[in-house]
Amino acid sequence: MADGSGGSLSGLTENEAREFHGIFMQSFILFTVIAIVAHILAWLWRPWLPGVDGYTTSSLTNDATFAAHQVLQFLA
Repeated sequence: MADGSGGSLSGLTENEAREFHGIFMQSFILFTVIAIVAHILAWLWRPWLPGVDGYTTSSLTNDATFAAHQVLQFLA
């Protein structure tokens, strides 16, 4: 199995493996942040658990205005 050259199973050197790991972790964290923001925006638009009256929507304009106010309050 091992040829004694000190290589890894992936065929990468130590520095290459570290570089790949760093890029992978940065990409994973960016993806996770984007997913969290998308879930928050989706929750503000239409909560996953409806209230007592169920899902009540007026017009798209009112919903968008309400969501924008919620996002601004969240960011402030």
